[in-house]
Amino acid sequence: MTADTSDAELAAQLAYEAGRILLDIRATSGLNGKALGKAGDDAANRYLCEQIRRLRPDDGLLSEEEKDSEERLGKARVWIVDPVDGTREYGETRTDWAVHVALSIDGQPSIGAVGLPGLDAVLRTDRPQVLPEAAQTPRLVVSRTRPAKEAVEVAKRIGGDLVPMGSAGAKAMAVVRGEAEIYLHSGGQYEWDNCAPAAVALAHGLHASRIDGSPLRYNNADTYMPDLLICRPEWAGRVLSEVAAISR
Repeated sequence: MTADTSDAELAAQLAYEAGRILLDIRATSGLNGKALGKAGDDAANRYLCEQIRRLRPDDGLLSEEEKDSEERLGKARVWIVDPVDGTREYGETRTDWAVHVALSIDGQPSIGAVGLPGLDAVLRTDRPQVLPEAAQTPRLVVSRTRPAKEAVEVAKRIGGDLVPMGSAGAKAMAVVRGEAEIYLHSGGQYEWDNCAPAAVALAHGLHASRIDGSPLRYNNADTYMPDLLICRPEWAGRVLSEVAAISR
């Protein structure tokens, strides 16, 4: 990678290489659980931040594992990364965890890549794939441990099936990969949890918004992101209307 590498290629390569680092640590460290998660988070974050600062020194940077700086707020281009999305799943040697690398431009989720190292896959904004055919019965990916109440209720109202899964990136990419139709989350996230997934989803022709239908905006002073909807476009109107009905 050099300074001339395109933003999209850089995001994809960073997601891939960070994933390789994480797999190597998991295979050779002898650690597991929380200790493995911390070791992986630290190593992947160090790699991602060093490379971004070296190759894009004029851009802003927001990482889950780095102390935030107000300096990024004055920048149009800000890299938003999550070195390990789904630390629990990574520490449990599952496959439903991810590496997020995104570039927000003027607050938009413009460019990004989501690495799924456990599946040897990187999904990226510059190489969108044709969406697989949707299932007749809609599938909603939800948290393994705390399914969002809105998602549970929407599933009942539309006759959908719940599919428990780990990280936010894994759930969002399940929709891209044709393993689900809807990812509805209302339990609170942060910008690094969904910037890259939203960028990749939008590039693949999916709907991505807040659950009230408002657009996703990034590089905010407050990085908290209360809710998210990523779904196939044919389901967006119905899901948004059902969420609105539930909220009344």
